Amino acid sequence: MIHKCIVMKVFSGFHDEYKRRHDEIWPEMVKMLHEYGAKSYSIFLDAETNSLIAYLEVEDEKLWSKSDNTEICQKWWAYMKDVMETNEDNSPVSIELKELFHLE
Repeated sequence: MIHKCIVMKVFSGFHDEYKRRHDEIWPEMVKMLHEYGAKSYSIFLDAETNSLIAYLEVEDEKLWSKSDNTEICQKWWAYMKDVMETNEDNSPVSIELKELFHLE
């Protein structure tokens, strides 16, 4: 299993909206995440810094890397761009953290 941790930013004042959208995540988005190998996916909020910390476990890095190109992922990014920092292609501005320790 591959462990991934990513830091993103939600806009100040949009914490509740960000959570609401994820509470109502589209079934087709969930299906895509599973099809591209996500076995576990959590997002945490540091409200003081507006930082989002995403932790996920994937089976295959190569397969997972293709999820960005799916139509549903592109649609989700467009849906989320008004509540978080994004790049020109609507993808979240993100920093992937390197795993230094893991305990099962």
